[in-house]
Amino acid sequence: MAEYQSMRAGTAGALGAAIDAGLRAHMNKVYGTMSIGMVITALAAWAISGLATTTDPSVAAAQLPNGTYLTGLGTAIYASPLRWVIIFAPLAFIFFGWGQLMRRASAAGVQLGFFIFASAIGLSLSSIFIVFTSHSIVQTFLVTAIAFGGLSLYGYTTKRDLSGMGTFLLMGVIGVIIALVINLFLQSPAMMFAISVIGVLVFAGLTAFHTQMIKTEYVAHAAQGNQEWLDKAAYDGALALYISFLNMFQFLLMFLGQQE
Repeated sequence: MAEYQSMRAGTAGALGAAIDAGLRAHMNKVYGTMSIGMVITALAAWAISGLATTTDPSVAAAQLPNGTYLTGLGTAIYASPLRWVIIFAPLAFIFFGWGQLMRRASAAGVQLGFFIFASAIGLSLSSIFIVFTSHSIVQTFLVTAIAFGGLSLYGYTTKRDLSGMGTFLLMGVIGVIIALVINLFLQSPAMMFAISVIGVLVFAGLTAFHTQMIKTEYVAHAAQGNQEWLDKAAYDGALALYISFLNMFQFLLMFLGQQE
């Protein structure tokens, strides 16, 4: 009997070690995919902002209030109804497209969808290179990265169950989105300040929450050996953390960013 218990414990220990190793590889894939998405977004935003502006007023199609001269592309992106499509298309993809992609596409298709989404976000974010100084953008990015790393580490290591935060934080996200849409028309600095504060807090909480959920879901499904599902789950987790990081960055930029 003692020999059987010893063998059983050894088997459980080996399975636990395999799950731990798999979890580390899974999290590395999540963070790696997210990081590639951030690089794609940054490069797309920087490249598009360069194409959208010009220093030659004789060939400019329009001018922004801060004195920046816009090319024809810049006018289409920032000064025409197309800007509303650029603003809301990524949001529509998250709410209506990503779920369908997760259910119907292969893991490779989900990965491609994530990278296309990251490129589209770069288009919508390109204006920050026109509005804010490069120094303040880099500074805010570094602050966001440090905060994100600490929050994600907390979500990964804490023994506290964060699942109860999910509904509350989702309500917070919906509230922030509604407030942002309203303020597009009101253009209230005080309201924007309040939205930024709440936004930072909501997406900080989501960073820890999503990290714990990614870990929990992997442990729950790892023994099934469905690699296709695990790959898609890694891309889904990367998207969740990417969105949290990106929104933290944008809201912090409202505080730390210095305008041109």
